Amino acid sequence: MDSKQIRPVEILLVEDNPGDVRLTKEALKESKIINNLHTVYDGVEAMNYLLKKGEYAIRIKPDLILLDLNLPKKDGREVLAEIKQENNLRRIPVVILTTSEAEEDIMKTYNLHANCYITKPVDMDQFIKVVKSIGDFWFSIVRLPPNGHIGK
Repeated sequence: MDSKQIRPVEILLVEDNPGDVRLTKEALKESKIINNLHTVYDGVEAMNYLLKKGEYAIRIKPDLILLDLNLPKKDGREVLAEIKQENNLRRIPVVILTTSEAEEDIMKTYNLHANCYITKPVDMDQFIKVVKSIGDFWFSIVRLPPNGHIGK
């Protein structure tokens, strides 16, 4: 088996709710996907991570971003817009994972080139099922550009 196939997938979770962070970690641990989950808790921290600023200077570029919309400091819509403006970040799939069911949010995020929009289920078991499905879909079914060559 080729080493690219055994490399864990790098996932960036941008989420300020500790309960949702815990559930996401649990769901990804239960999934069949070997992954490294990195978590940041606000939009400013997310952009610092993605642009490798400050304490994030040596971070690995994520293969997938799970992005909440309602974040402190800089909201998810602003983060999404900035990601899609950056040549070396724009091809990273961004999954919006939020409590908002507002049509305006759905339209705005797709206009900003989100790859998909998922409303967080309130039920814990459903939430875990949804996160596992995200991992299965993006890493078992979809073909993604190689991590090191995204945007180049």
